[in-house]
Amino acid sequence: MGVSAGAETGEDRMRRWRMVLGGEAAESTGTALTGDDAKMDAALEAVYGTAGRGGGRRGRSAGLGASAPQVARWLGDIRAFFPSTVVQIMQKDAVERLDLTRLLLEPELLEAVEPDVHLVGTLLSLNQVLPERARDSARAVVRTVVRRLEERLAQRIRSAVDGALDRSARRRRPRRVSEVDWNRTIRANLRHYIPSHRTVVPEHLIGYGRRRRTVERDIVLCVDQSGSMAASVVHAGVLGAVLASMPTLRTSLVAFDTSVVDLTDRLHDPVDLLFGTQLGGGTDIGRALAYCERLITRPRDTVLVLISDLYEGGVRAEMLKRVAALTSAGTQVVALTALSDEGAPAFDRANAAALAALGAPAFACTPDAFPDLMAAAIERRDLREWSERTPLDR
Repeated sequence: MGVSAGAETGEDRMRRWRMVLGGEAAESTGTALTGDDAKMDAALEAVYGTAGRGGGRRGRSAGLGASAPQVARWLGDIRAFFPSTVVQIMQKDAVERLDLTRLLLEPELLEAVEPDVHLVGTLLSLNQVLPERARDSARAVVRTVVRRLEERLAQRIRSAVDGALDRSARRRRPRRVSEVDWNRTIRANLRHYIPSHRTVVPEHLIGYGRRRRTVERDIVLCVDQSGSMAASVVHAGVLGAVLASMPTLRTSLVAFDTSVVDLTDRLHDPVDLLFGTQLGGGTDIGRALAYCERLITRPRDTVLVLISDLYEGGVRAEMLKRVAALTSAGTQVVALTALSDEGAPAFDRANAAALAALGAPAFACTPDAFPDLMAAAIERRDLREWSERTPLDR
């Protein structure tokens, strides 16, 4: 609120406490708010007061009511007074506390909100009931978030995957001088250094094979679209589209609840892909894995990423049988209990442990860590180190 901690006066502290306490509780501070401070307090009171908390905090009782224009003004106010990260939290809290879902179907509100992953998840869950007048605005919100994620992640995942494919194609006997990795060759042959000649005579050369511009790995993203996985669905759609743009990969994306839908043909347009999902259904992981098995023609060159909280609504034994068959055939299987920035997720720990015992480690992953994870999977490195970062007993 404009004052550094070192320069804060007693009046400033009381003003801050007045805004924290709000309503009747704030009367004990003896401080009145004016100007922008009063507007900020009103914006907070609308969500976190009595109406927003179902009566939880005494004195704050403004609320936002059911008026779309009033909500639109509130959205404008919070964007004027708070940083975007705080705006996103307040929007999410307003939707959850004040049941503003219906109002998000209004195009004027969609044009006023701060686009973020949580809002996209809400819009995708409303996809089937979006009125025609709001569809263009909803797609614009989703497109903005997709573009931001692509700008943040696309180059990193392309670099990580290209590097992994290069390393996995390394050969001990390079055929051309241009294929020799001299740094690695020198390090590997230091014991053959001849002091009198002040040089290394390499016993063997280390290099990279010249990779052809053909498909070298198959990637299958199997994404749980139950309601709790909304943020993961958004990130998986964007990251899947980036992977699909790489000619050295053959990428498939399968979304599932109790049924399965193959969205691979929409990977060229992540916005269209996300609107092809249907958040909020049940979960049948075994059925989804059975479908993915049919997509795999080169098991040892395939990475299957199951993105799910692992709460199996189908037959658990079927899910485990499918995972066992995939790993036995040589497919690299990894289960992500979340692909988001939301912190430790809720997931079925018993199923996660069972998958890990079958050679399919299960853990949460942030979108920023996903490029390095894909590189490790492509190189078939031991992924247990990743699961150890998010222990099952947390």
